[in-house]
Amino acid sequence: MTKSIVYVGLLSLALAGCQAKPEEAKKLPILGSREPKVTMVDGTPKVDTVYHSIPDFAFFNQDSQRVTQETVAGKIYVADFFFTSCPSICPKMKSQMLRVYEKYKDNPNVILLSHSIDPTHDTVAVLKEYAERLGVDSKKWHFLTGDKDTILDMAQKHYMTSALEDKNAPGGFAHSGAFLLVDGQRHIRGHYDGTMAPDVDKLMKDIDLLLQEEKK
Repeated sequence: MTKSIVYVGLLSLALAGCQAKPEEAKKLPILGSREPKVTMVDGTPKVDTVYHSIPDFAFFNQDSQRVTQETVAGKIYVADFFFTSCPSICPKMKSQMLRVYEKYKDNPNVILLSHSIDPTHDTVAVLKEYAERLGVDSKKWHFLTGDKDTILDMAQKHYMTSALEDKNAPGGFAHSGAFLLVDGQRHIRGHYDGTMAPDVDKLMKDIDLLLQEEKK
């Protein structure tokens, strides 16, 4: 009888341990490069990990408002790269991003940033008309324009997604349909195909996880 009680007790502990692991695994990874940083604390070296993060930026949105890293400070945001005259994947991307917008439009801790990779055409006025057709609030969903080289550089070097001029591509630009999930410290926490509903479903689940993580 004693052996049976001990066995049941050990089995219960094992099951409890197994059930706890999925909770621990819910924390989203930080994507991109990471480097060790050594600092001296009271004469003792301390090693910290420096993760890839989005650098400071400054663009203008559809309301001619300057949007910078301060706009998203401490908030979760989803970034993508598109252009309004795109004849290929952009309409799919925007229909999927609208799903994200509708779910979080009343949550002040979630923001959307859509960067135009064709700022010569996509002026503030063009982006304003585009946003109005979608019927979205400019305080929640910013359509950004600015220096073309800077935007393309941000996409490829910092958001780790493709965006470049290509005369052979539809509309003259080649780009991925990626949606990038960024946390309050400007670390990339997820990469999703913005043309695929199941991927965007996953994005929204991950936003919920990240909202919980940021509360802690």
